[in-house]
Amino acid sequence: MRRRVTTAVFLTIDTELMWRHHSAGFPLAEQIERSLEPAGVGVAYQLAMLARHGLKATFFVDPMPTMVFGLDAIRPTVEAIVAAGQEVQLHLHPNWAGAKAGDVARHGRFELIDYSLDEQRALIAGARDLLKACGAPDPVAFRSGSYAANDDTLTALADLGFAYDSSHNGADAPWPSAIGLLPRQIAPVARGGVVEVPVTLIEDTPGHLRQFQICALSQGEMRAALDHAVAAGHEAVTVVGHSFELANRAGTRANGVHVGRFEGLCAALADARDALPTTQFRDLPAFAGTEATPLAPNRLRTSWRQAEQLWSNWVEERAA
Repeated sequence: MRRRVTTAVFLTIDTELMWRHHSAGFPLAEQIERSLEPAGVGVAYQLAMLARHGLKATFFVDPMPTMVFGLDAIRPTVEAIVAAGQEVQLHLHPNWAGAKAGDVARHGRFELIDYSLDEQRALIAGARDLLKACGAPDPVAFRSGSYAANDDTLTALADLGFAYDSSHNGADAPWPSAIGLLPRQIAPVARGGVVEVPVTLIEDTPGHLRQFQICALSQGEMRAALDHAVAAGHEAVTVVGHSFELANRAGTRANGVHVGRFEGLCAALADARDALPTTQFRDLPAFAGTEATPLAPNRLRTSWRQAEQLWSNWVEERAA
C-alpha cells in the first residue's frame, strides 16, 4: 500500500506592468491600474481571496519598470504583498532595461535567453537590488518573463545565491523556455546549482501539453490535475496566474470566466489543504527528486474548456 504523502502547491502570481500598455502610450497611473489592479480583480483582490481561504502564494514581481518610472511604480504593490503575509520573489522582463518614459519605441531585447551569461547575471543582480529597494526581502526564487530561461540563467542564479528557479514550461519549449530539460519535466529537479521547480502541465490532447495557468485550464481540468498529482504522489504542483489575468486583455473589465476559475481553485485548495498544502519558496522546501507525469488527456474535459474559452473570448474579453 502506498504511503500517503502531501503534494506541495506553489500558487504563483506573475506581477508586472504590461508592456502592451506602455507601448500604447498610456500614462503611468493607467499602466499601473490596468496591469496591477485591473477592474477590481488585481493584486488587492487576489490577496483578499488568499486571506479568506487561508492560502499561501508567491508573487513573482518584476521591478524592471522602476528603471523607467522610479520605485513608486512598483513599491506600493510590493509593500501590500508583504503586509498581507505573502511572499515576493523575483520576476524579470529585460526589455524594460532599454525603455524610456514617453518613448514607446525604445526597449531592450525582450527575452532573457537573448543575453549572454554575463549579461543575464548582471540583469538578475540589478533586478534583485531594485526589488529589495521596493521593500522585498532578499529573494531566493526566480521566474523569467515569458518563461525565457536557459541553462545560462540557472548558472547566473546559482552564482548570485538563488536557491530556486521556476521558469521551465514544457508547453513553451524549446523557445522561449529553453532550459535543457525534457518538455514533460514537471517534478522539481536539481540543475545548474539551483532547484528547478517547473510549471505543472497537463496533456490536454494526445501529444499536446498545456500549462496549469488560470487562463489556460478550466476548473474541471485544474481539479483533475490536482487529484492526479495527489494520487500519483507528486512532490509539487506549480500553478501560474498573473496580476492582470482575471481581467480582460485591456484591463478594463473583469473576466467572469477567469475570476470563477481563480475562486474555484482557492476553494478547492482550501478544502484539500491536508493533501495539497500551499507552500512558499522562502520556507526552503527540500525535494527528493521523484518523477512525475502530466495528467493524461480526456476529450470531455478538453471540449468543455474549449467551449468555455469561446465564451471568454467572445463575451468576457469585451472592453468595458
